[in-house]
Amino acid sequence: MEGKKYSELNRSMMGGMKKISQENPELIKNFQGLHHSAMKAGALDSATKELMALACGIVTHCEGCIANHTAAALRAGASKEAVYETISVAILMGGGPAMTYATKAVEALEELSA
Repeated sequence: MEGKKYSELNRSMMGGMKKISQENPELIKNFQGLHHSAMKAGALDSATKELMALACGIVTHCEGCIANHTAAALRAGASKEAVYETISVAILMGGGPAMTYATKAVEALEELSA
């Protein structure tokens, strides 16, 4: 996908979650509750938590996670430099496969920060 790949991926995931919610609203409600609870600012601010989730997405090879948490990190105030440092740590922890998915995070960052 050229153009707005990561924006479109985010929209597609939200659409899929809406369909799942129609069939199993309790599941999505509970998942969203977990997400909001985990990402709420506490000892770590929300941007830091989103960067941690981005690193996990890179290391676990989840392109949807990369799209979602890159966008969320930027919305929470993370700088491009912070995203790049997060990418570096993910590569350290995940090796070659993480390097492959790190390039996807760079693509997402460039698209979503434009």
